[in-house]
Amino acid sequence: MRSLNAHPAVPWVTTVARLVVAAVLIVAGWLKIGTPALSIQAVEAYELLPAQVATVVGYGLPIVEIVVGVLLVAGLLTRAAGAVSALLMLAFVVGIASAWARGLRIDCGCFGGGGKLAADQSPSYFWEILRDGGLFLLGAWIVRYAPGRLSLDAALGLVPARTARDEDDDEDDGEDEGEAA
Repeated sequence: MRSLNAHPAVPWVTTVARLVVAAVLIVAGWLKIGTPALSIQAVEAYELLPAQVATVVGYGLPIVEIVVGVLLVAGLLTRAAGAVSALLMLAFVVGIASAWARGLRIDCGCFGGGGKLAADQSPSYFWEILRDGGLFLLGAWIVRYAPGRLSLDAALGLVPARTARDEDDDEDDGEDEGEAA
């Protein structure tokens, strides 16, 4: 049985995962970077960090999101960028779950805004956790199967190139599967 690592679609799946996570991070960062006060307010609404730390996170998070997103688009330092994206998503899941468990009524602030919700608004914690959990899984996939296709990592020789033997094995496995069917 052929390992998943050898399947010819894996590099393309990794590339799609990179682009999806990158798009979310870049959009989220871009929507927050011009309004640091709102970003800080969103971080403070979780009531998890001291005020000074929340301020640093509020200023820094949009920058980190954009930088990691750009690295993922380019496929540069892909494994590290995938790990940072997965850790960010895990932190977001934990933060949202914590707010939900403590009965806080806040907007996650993921795409700008944030803070306490108005009395007529309802939080959407379940969907936010589901979204960020899925993005965490994509980040983990990127870490495991980096760099994917169309990456600067491969172009710059930062990852080992596939050998001719690996490609021959892929072709042989395809023939074997066709004969067995």
